[in-house]
Amino acid sequence: MRDSLITVFGGGGFLGKYITQRLLAAGARVRIAQRNIRGAQDVKPLGNLGQIQLIATDIRKPDSVARALHRADGAVNLVGILKGDFDAFHRDGAANIASAAATAGCGALVQVSAIGADPQSKSAYGRSKGEGEAAVLAAYPQATILRPSIVFGREDQFINRFAGLIASLPIVPIIGGKAKFQPVFVDDVAAAVVASLANPAVFGGRTFELGGPEIVSMAEINTRIAAEIGVSPTFIDMPDAVSALMAHGAGWLPGAPITGDQWAMLQSDNVVANGADGLDALGIAATPMAAIIGDYLVRYRKQGRFSVRTKVKPG
Repeated sequence: MRDSLITVFGGGGFLGKYITQRLLAAGARVRIAQRNIRGAQDVKPLGNLGQIQLIATDIRKPDSVARALHRADGAVNLVGILKGDFDAFHRDGAANIASAAATAGCGALVQVSAIGADPQSKSAYGRSKGEGEAAVLAAYPQATILRPSIVFGREDQFINRFAGLIASLPIVPIIGGKAKFQPVFVDDVAAAVVASLANPAVFGGRTFELGGPEIVSMAEINTRIAAEIGVSPTFIDMPDAVSALMAHGAGWLPGAPITGDQWAMLQSDNVVANGADGLDALGIAATPMAAIIGDYLVRYRKQGRFSVRTKVKPG
């Protein structure tokens, strides 16, 4: 990887910052390409002089993507949205990147997708991710597809979101309490991306599903968070009929807790499929949640590091 130039689309985001740090440590040069480059300004000091470039890029526009891949040795696509025009970003944007990477002669391409990506998915998110994978492989057959489950880490928008609610509410409703996840540590995903870039002859043209060492339900995740921050709220498992009405009736409103499409995603477990290649196939040992989340959830405890954790009563 030393002295190679890697373009990371969406590199200023949560996962992108961890990937960038690993690439820099390997001696690579990193070009971060995203629509709003101001969101990546805090990444630039991580590298040596000239080791990080920032370029404004809209993956929906082929010319913009081609400029971002000029003289690049490899590329990573991290761009994803949870609301909006899924097809424009997850399918068409991914296709633009793969086509430009092939034209530019990039030696490796990593497409970060998601567990549940399937052109036949009941959710628009899952369908667009599945169609995006197909479009990438059609343009660049040796691309590596990585499908992580829920990604956790200090800056995540999943564990932190629930921690904020649990810390502030005496009664916490749980939507999709039985849905199962296989949370994967952000730096493990970053390691998978860099391994794929470094070894396209071994990992190119393959799909890997990335999950942590344990499978937990949505309800269990909330209970563990409460235990970590030392509170004992009353958890209420929302009936599917009620949560579906809430999601489809008000999910379009700004700040809604869940959209109709997100509710559809919760109807399927988000875990590594039986027989799928995972982190171990990439030579990476999965990091358990318990080893990480206590460190960054400490800020939600009433007395910070001086708090005493308590047992959480069942909801």
